[in-house]
Amino acid sequence: MVVAVEYIAKEESDDAETAKYGVTGILAVQGAFAEHAAVLDKLGAPWKLLRAADDFDSSIDRVILPGGESTTQGKLLRSTGLFEPISAHIAAGKPVFGTCAGMILLASRLDNDPNVYFGALDATVRRNAYGRQLGSFAATADFGKPGDADYLPDLPLVFIRGPYVVSVGPSADTKTTVDGHPVALRQGNILATAFHPELTGDTRLHELFLSL
Repeated sequence: MVVAVEYIAKEESDDAETAKYGVTGILAVQGAFAEHAAVLDKLGAPWKLLRAADDFDSSIDRVILPGGESTTQGKLLRSTGLFEPISAHIAAGKPVFGTCAGMILLASRLDNDPNVYFGALDATVRRNAYGRQLGSFAATADFGKPGDADYLPDLPLVFIRGPYVVSVGPSADTKTTVDGHPVALRQGNILATAFHPELTGDTRLHELFLSL
């Protein structure tokens, strides 16, 4: 997916300023936030980039944590003051969607990193387990199972140095696997993927997130 040049300078969707609620806040301190914004525009869903604590206002009812470099994002979450409002949002059970680095930020345990960030997702995750940037790959798999309310068949998956889910605790459900390994988890209103749905052109996972 190629993002239009307009997203380089765009800080929010055209309707975000007038929206009193229902806005998706996209963490934008580092990483692939513009791609998520483009998907939300395609779906007609208001969004706003989160760069500082003041950006997190009362209109925001869901949050996307994009792919990128989790250690850098973790440091910037603290220095910008965004860690506290996002942590409170997650603790309140409001929807959050973590992709790639976002999955690492959400995990309650990290296998090869002493840091734990939001610690909300009942899983142990290993950083950069799928190799270097040039070792990226694509696959197709189902999200969930036939009969599930959130079942999404034949979902395209794009991996870029994706995290590896070492283990999944009883509070989280494995929704997608590749070669027997979990790559998508759901825990209530928390969605987390080791892959990048925003890069595929398939909007179904974002639609599911918006329905939470």
